[in-house]
Amino acid sequence: MAKKNTPSVEHFENPLNSFGYLLRVSFRSFSRALERRTLPCGVTSGQWRFLRVLWTKDGVTQRELSRRVGMREPTTVAAVNSLERAGLVVRRKSNLDRRKIHVCLTARAKRLKAKLMPYVAEVNELGLSGLTPAEIILMRKMLLKIIENFNIDDGDSYQSSDLNRRGIGDEE
Repeated sequence: MAKKNTPSVEHFENPLNSFGYLLRVSFRSFSRALERRTLPCGVTSGQWRFLRVLWTKDGVTQRELSRRVGMREPTTVAAVNSLERAGLVVRRKSNLDRRKIHVCLTARAKRLKAKLMPYVAEVNELGLSGLTPAEIILMRKMLLKIIENFNIDDGDSYQSSDLNRRGIGDEE
């Protein structure tokens, strides 16, 4: 729903006036910069998203992994297949419910965390260069608000609930 202070449709004909476009270009730039650093270690940007989640909560079910990454289950199955072929994860049937499959990191994937996580800081530093600490804090708060707005709109609160559980967004 448009509010009175929303620019006209014509304003958004220029992609540089669209926050969705700017966020997508920014995301792709962050993703490419990170992948240039992780690929020599054998980790693609698609695999990275899943490893990042598994490093915080190893052994989740494929369904939970999909939810936490924000991908549809068929996409997760393909990603887990790729991670398994790369020797980074193994699938294990649940002892409690044989229908559930848990995705577990291999020792190699666990060791990669220490090597790859510094690249996140490096890429963030690159992308945020020229911004003041106050601007970075404000931008982060605004991005979290955008996520919250879309979660309210589509009823998919996996992102906001996951962010709040980890205390993200509460820092000053």
